[in-house]
Amino acid sequence: MTHPAPADPVTLEAILPVLERIAAALERAAPAARAPVDVAAADAFLWGPERRLIPVPRVNRVEIGLLTGIDRARDTLAENTRRFAAGLPANNALLWGARGMGKSSLVKAVHAEINAARTGDALPLKLVEIHREDIEALPDLMATLRGDAHRWIVFCDDLSFDGDDTSYKSLKTALDGGIEGRPENVLFYATSNRRHLLAREMVENERSTAINPGEAVEEKVSLSDRFGLWLGFHKCSQDEYLAMIRAYVERHDLKADPATVRAEALEWATTRGSRSGRTAFQYIQDLAGRLGQRLGPA
Repeated sequence: MTHPAPADPVTLEAILPVLERIAAALERAAPAARAPVDVAAADAFLWGPERRLIPVPRVNRVEIGLLTGIDRARDTLAENTRRFAAGLPANNALLWGARGMGKSSLVKAVHAEINAARTGDALPLKLVEIHREDIEALPDLMATLRGDAHRWIVFCDDLSFDGDDTSYKSLKTALDGGIEGRPENVLFYATSNRRHLLAREMVENERSTAINPGEAVEEKVSLSDRFGLWLGFHKCSQDEYLAMIRAYVERHDLKADPATVRAEALEWATTRGSRSGRTAFQYIQDLAGRLGQRLGPA
């Protein structure tokens, strides 16, 4: 009986090229290391699906003085934000109500006003926006901001939940903070067209399928209770709408006859079926275009 000849022993020199090729392939397949974010690069950031802070060099905002007809909400949110920027206790805020009445504009305007008023060596207040579609990444954002020297407002515009969407649980976790608690240097502001962030059918579905319907509904409705500050925005009157128009005309020095502007602005609102700050600015854009004038920066 014959036996096969023993194989030559494997040497390091023989397998080294193979190992090098494997290592090179793994390096190509691995994601690139993320560069650290320079939080001093801007006062505003975006938090996207890639779960990193993206600086926003110039924020699209309206001057706080142009936000008319919402005086109470403006003063309340400004005071809450001022306390937070000073290191004092403050509440998460939910700005809810009529479309186009300046909810998101107010958040950005208050942020700018607080930073403009800071003195000495005070650190700037930071604003980071997270999109509704990325709300499941909110706990990761909170963890990223925890321990940073700056104070941060996390802002989500047009926040609401429909159907079988369960991402609201990520929001509840972030607002409660879990076992560690919400980061002391983070405050959450959200805007919504409705006071309760969860659709009625979601609550009704929970009631019909739960063993204890009352407890299921309570869990759903309690999401809004995580916001200590509720600010309601309601449709403006004709006088308030015209005051917005006049403020924009004066701010941008538009050369137009006041009586003509008044009549056109009212007709503009009638054709759109609403009076709001958004409608007012849309008319101002149309007017400036017809006059051949540019709108100054906010």
